[in-house]
Amino acid sequence: MKTLIQIILLSLVLQSFQCSKSDNKSPNDITPEQLQTKKQEIVTYINSFSCSEAVGCSSIAFGEKACGGPKEYLLFSNAVNMSQIQQMVSSYNELEKQYNIQINAISDCMFLQPPTSVGCVNGVCTAIN
Repeated sequence: MKTLIQIILLSLVLQSFQCSKSDNKSPNDITPEQLQTKKQEIVTYINSFSCSEAVGCSSIAFGEKACGGPKEYLLFSNAVNMSQIQQMVSSYNELEKQYNIQINAISDCMFLQPPTSVGCVNGVCTAIN
């Protein structure tokens, strides 16, 4: 009888440590596909503008690490509509921030420095170090 009680108690303790994965996704859940689609829209927009020495290039912090800060910097021609690119990137960053919270993401928390200099090389904006 004592062994039976021990087995029952042990099984109850082990069940309390089980992880349960909920398949009940909220309609508001953000998917990796949504993030990829939004990123591709931004990259396509940026790539629709070429640079020149006269126009120049800039960079913008892009993405959201789980513990804050950008994942990367996008380089783009100054010919883009600056308010539009800022709005697109801001929207993406907020979406990724919400996604990180949704999935309890973790990251390296390493701060990513912006490029020190960005220039136009053969019609393409490039980080120059």
